[in-house]
Amino acid sequence: MGDEQVVAGRQETRTVIQRRAAGFTVWYLRAVAFVNFLSAVWFSLGQDLRQHNTENYFTPYMLTAGFASGAFTLFLAITMRRRKRAAWILNLVLGGLFLLLFAFAMVFPEIRAHAQNWISLALTAAFVAALVAGRREFYAKGDRANPKLASAVAVGGLLVTSLLAALLVTATNNAHDGHRSTFLERWRYGTMRLVSLAADDQRFEGIATPGWVDVVINVLSALLVCAVLYAAFRSRRAVDPLTEDDEERLRALLDRHGDRDSLGYFSLRREKSVVWSPTGKAAVAYRVVGGVSLASGDPIGDPEAWPGAIEPWLAEAREHGWIPAVMGASEEAGTIYARHGLDALELGDEAIVDTAEFTLEGRAMRTVRQAYNRVKRAGYTVRIRRHEDVPADEMATLLERADDWRDGATERGFSMALGRLGDPADGRCVMLECRDGDGVLRAVLSFVPWGPHGLSLDLMRRDRDSENGLMEFMVIELLQHAPEIKITQVSLNFAMFRSVFERGSRLGAGPVLRLWRSLLSFFSRWWQIESLYRANAKYRPIWEPRFLLFEKSVDLPRIGIAAARAEGFLEAPGLPKWLHRRHLESRR
Repeated sequence: MGDEQVVAGRQETRTVIQRRAAGFTVWYLRAVAFVNFLSAVWFSLGQDLRQHNTENYFTPYMLTAGFASGAFTLFLAITMRRRKRAAWILNLVLGGLFLLLFAFAMVFPEIRAHAQNWISLALTAAFVAALVAGRREFYAKGDRANPKLASAVAVGGLLVTSLLAALLVTATNNAHDGHRSTFLERWRYGTMRLVSLAADDQRFEGIATPGWVDVVINVLSALLVCAVLYAAFRSRRAVDPLTEDDEERLRALLDRHGDRDSLGYFSLRREKSVVWSPTGKAAVAYRVVGGVSLASGDPIGDPEAWPGAIEPWLAEAREHGWIPAVMGASEEAGTIYARHGLDALELGDEAIVDTAEFTLEGRAMRTVRQAYNRVKRAGYTVRIRRHEDVPADEMATLLERADDWRDGATERGFSMALGRLGDPADGRCVMLECRDGDGVLRAVLSFVPWGPHGLSLDLMRRDRDSENGLMEFMVIELLQHAPEIKITQVSLNFAMFRSVFERGSRLGAGPVLRLWRSLLSFFSRWWQIESLYRANAKYRPIWEPRFLLFEKSVDLPRIGIAAARAEGFLEAPGLPKWLHRRHLESRR
C-alpha cells in the first residue's frame, strides 16, 4: 500500500509539473504577442525593438515588432491554450531551430559580449524546455483537411494581399521619379512590406509611400496570418450525425426513461451526434458549433449510467480541442456534470403545467379567461391529433402553411426544438390546428412526447392577420382536452432569467437586481425575454430551473456565440422562401 501511495504521489507531482510547463508556454506567447502589438503602434518602442534584433543582437523566440508577428504569436498562444497538438509541434520545431541558431551564435565572442543575448538565449531555452516537459498536455487533434486548407489559404491569400498592396503602393506613390518604377517592382515592394515594416527602401528606386501605407499593408499581412493559422489549427468541424441505429437506440431509452426530462425527445435532432456509455444505458447528444461541443438537456437514459456517457463526451471534446458546454440541464443532471468538473450558471426556468391542476376559474385568471372567451366567440376552433392520425395530404398542407408563416428562412431552435415537422418517425407528436369561423387554417402548434403522459412544446406558427391571443387560446384548449389524449403535464416555453424579472419587481429589491432587470427589459425589445416570461406566467405553471454548464468562465463568450448560432439567432440570411420550400421538398 505504501509503494502504491508513493507511485501515485510521483504521478501527481509529474502531472502538476506538466501542467505548469504547458501553462508557462501559453503565458510566454501571450506576453510576446502583447509586446509585438505594442511595438507596432508605439513607434519608438518598435524602433528600439528592431535595433535589438540586428547585427550582433538577437531577441527571444517570436519577439519582433509588427502586427503580423503579433497576430501570429497570439494565435499560437490561443491554440496552445486549447492544447492543440499541431501548435505544439510547430512551436517545438521553430523554437528548437531558434535555440540551436542562438546557441551557435553564442560561440562568437562579439555576440557573447552582450548581456541581452544571454537573456534571449535563456528565455528561448526555457520555452523549449517547457514545451518538452509539458508535451503530454497537448493532445487535441485538428481536422485532417487542415494542412491542405492552410496551404490553399496561404497561397491564395498571399496572391490577393500582395496585389492589393501593389495597387495601394501605385495609388499613393509620391516619389519625384516614380516613373522609374515598374508595377512588378511595386508589387515586390508591397510584398516586402507584408513581411516586415522594416524593409530596405534603398532597394526600390522610384518608390516612396506615406507611413500609413506601410502600416495598412502590414495589417493586411496580419489578417492573412490569422486566416492561415485558423485554417491550420481549426478543430474538427464535421462529426458523425445520428445514424438509424443511434436513433433507434435513443428512442428505446426514451421509451424507458423519457419521462425524466421534457427535453429528452429533442436529442433526436438529426444534425446532432451522440456518445454512448459503455453499457449502452445512457447517452449524451451534442452538436459541435464553432469549436464548442454543445449538449442540450440531460443525458438520455438511466441516471446511474449518466457518468459513463459524460466521461467519453468530455474525453472526445478534449481530444479534438472542443469546449464542452451543456444548455438547459436540469438540477439533477447539473449536479452530476459538476462532479466531472463543470460549473453551473442558472439560465432561467421552464414552464410546466399540470393539466389536472389547471383551471380558468378564479380572479387571478380573469384576464386569461376573458381573452380565451373573446377568441372563442370570434368563431375559432382547435383540432387536436397525433401526427400519425393526420393524413398525408393534410400534413403536406400543414407543412406548407407553417413554412409560409415562419419568420425568416432560418429554422430556429436547438435545445427545445426538433427541427423537423411531419416526419413519419415522429407519429406520437401532437398537432394542434386552429381554424377561424370560415374554416380557414390560421395557426398550428406541435408538441413532442415527454414520456408516456407528457408533451413538450416544439413549434408555434400563426397567420399574422389572425386574432390576437390565438396561441394562448390553443394552449388552453390543449390543457382542457388533455385527458382525452391521456396527457397529464405539458412543458411550455423556456423563460430566460425569469427569477430576475420576478424578484426585481418585488418590494425591497436591491439596486443591483433592479439594474439587471432594467437591462433585461431594455434588450427584451428585440429578444422578447420578458414577454416570454409574461406569456408563460399566464398559465400559473410550475417553474423548473435550467442551467448552463461550462468548464471555464473565460469560455462563456464563445459558448454564448455557439449557442446563439445553434439556436439560429446568428446564422447568415437563408434562402428565399420559395427556394427554401423546394429545398425542403427535395430532402423528404
